[in-house]
Amino acid sequence: MSVVDATAAGTTIEPGPGREALHRWVDQVASLTEPDQVVWCSGSDAENRALLDAMVTSGSLIALDPGLRPDSYLARSDPADVARVEDRTFICSVDEADAGPTNNWRDPAAMRADLTDRFRGSMRGRTMYVVPFSMGPIGGAISQVGVQVTDSPYVVVSTRIMTRMGDDALTQIDEDTVWVPAMHSVGMPLVTDDGDRITDVPWPSNETKTIAHFPETREIWSYGSGYGGNALLAKKCFALRIASSMARDDGWLAEHMLLIRVTTPAGKVLHVAAAFPSACGKTNFAMMTPTVPGWRVETIGDDIAWLRPGADGRLWAINPEAGFFGVAPGTGPDTNPAAMSTVRSGTVFTNVAMTLEGDVWWEGASDTPPRHLIDWRGQPWEPGSATPAAHPNARFTVAAERCPTISDDWDSPDGVPIDAIVFGGRRASNVPLVAEAEDWEHGVFFGSTISSEQTAAAEGPVGELRLDPFAMQPFCGYNMADHWAHWLRVGDRLGTKAPRVFRVNWFRKSTDGDYLWPGFGENVRVLEWIAGRLDGSADVRWSPVGGLPGVGDLDLDGLDLDGFALDALFAVDPAAWTDEAEQLREHFDRFGSRVPARLRARLDQLVRRLEEAA
Repeated sequence: MSVVDATAAGTTIEPGPGREALHRWVDQVASLTEPDQVVWCSGSDAENRALLDAMVTSGSLIALDPGLRPDSYLARSDPADVARVEDRTFICSVDEADAGPTNNWRDPAAMRADLTDRFRGSMRGRTMYVVPFSMGPIGGAISQVGVQVTDSPYVVVSTRIMTRMGDDALTQIDEDTVWVPAMHSVGMPLVTDDGDRITDVPWPSNETKTIAHFPETREIWSYGSGYGGNALLAKKCFALRIASSMARDDGWLAEHMLLIRVTTPAGKVLHVAAAFPSACGKTNFAMMTPTVPGWRVETIGDDIAWLRPGADGRLWAINPEAGFFGVAPGTGPDTNPAAMSTVRSGTVFTNVAMTLEGDVWWEGASDTPPRHLIDWRGQPWEPGSATPAAHPNARFTVAAERCPTISDDWDSPDGVPIDAIVFGGRRASNVPLVAEAEDWEHGVFFGSTISSEQTAAAEGPVGELRLDPFAMQPFCGYNMADHWAHWLRVGDRLGTKAPRVFRVNWFRKSTDGDYLWPGFGENVRVLEWIAGRLDGSADVRWSPVGGLPGVGDLDLDGLDLDGFALDALFAVDPAAWTDEAEQLREHFDRFGSRVPARLRARLDQLVRRLEEAA
């Protein structure tokens, strides 16, 4: 940890490549925000311990019982700062059309002027931390570096978990290195304009929240929130919104995808990338405990993947993160035993409930809740209370290396070769349990038409169906239709070496409203069929919506699944799909002429096939 005085070098913020530009930028931000001191973070154990101890002393963190939950802490956020703020998240491209209809846009000059006013003096009375980090292994072929400045020690300790943070990352910035500048303030100075001191609170934030991305200059400015992806700028802001623009320009992909390594009973190894919207089972899938003997699923990443064509012509991928920022509610010993083991120690929990003994609990952590809890707001809670004990978007932040299912190649600097790509959402009807795309182009059509129910991970009505192409709608840093065109270009480059593409749906329901598929560890049966399709041992029957498993090709041994449920899982209703196709056409029409003609042709093809099947 290196401490220096805040400087007064003017208020123009001008980042640029190289170490000299980094120091100039830090001085400029300090001059604007006026912190008491500037601390360059080393990432050391001693530094981390000092920050944690200070937050416990100040009341920002609660140290959990060391016997029940070693080296773990609980944070309780302000009730108005609990999730992503998508309506206050902006892509400030020079041309509004480049942001597209799914992003909020503001003129970059106007946004800079507005945020400059808000950041002015925003860190008075606080420490400004300078946090260098690497997304991906230090020095890796696909890795990128960034530097975040923040006045939140919670952000510092969380970034240390989620990235390769500190001196090792800083050494990657030489005289001409391009790095991503990320500027953050909770927006609650402790000294007024008149010099009066203000008492701090456990979770400082501001009613006015803005997260702005500048794709042309690869900058991130975030003001007013201390929570999750609003404040941990290495995550969604850098690793997806800014990185997706970088990837478009440089010929790779930055995607909202998990990565797993699958080993068959015969010892064959496959690597799979899968895209699911937030809080729709990504972490459970990434940490799957297979129920079918002989199969092994190992975790490489649970949320974000960077994919780049390799020298061998195949698509290679890394998990750019170093930790998991997982949704706690719904995670339990039955749904995700690996995650429960991962968070036994060394974890920062946010907005979960606390037991009277000093442990944590959330809905799904056990079948029966404890008789007495302190809820996420710090209030007494008992079973039968009208409100949940944990916030629906409560989180755990923990190092990936603690996961018992972590793959030995998860941190490979070169990444892993991808054999299959899977798209999925939460659909109660229409979408079969699994379907194969005819080719890469058809797979891009799959990805561009993902739909899922709204979740608590973002603001909006829970349960509302929304199209979420590539599970990237909240995270794509440029026009989504251009993103689809970029995927097509990457596929053209990969040619016959492109991964096969599939679509899955674990959430189809019966007419009585019950789930038809047991999910969780049983999902390995779908991976088994996918592996069979890759090596040619499994059959397929083609339907208007893709290739479905042949009769008897899906292993159902040991499942209590009757013929009716199986038929319903794979039913393709031409009338219902025709209605959905019209919604997809409206979806494409939002993007106008930017939608690739090849995808509109795929939609027309779907309609024709449905007419023939009716």
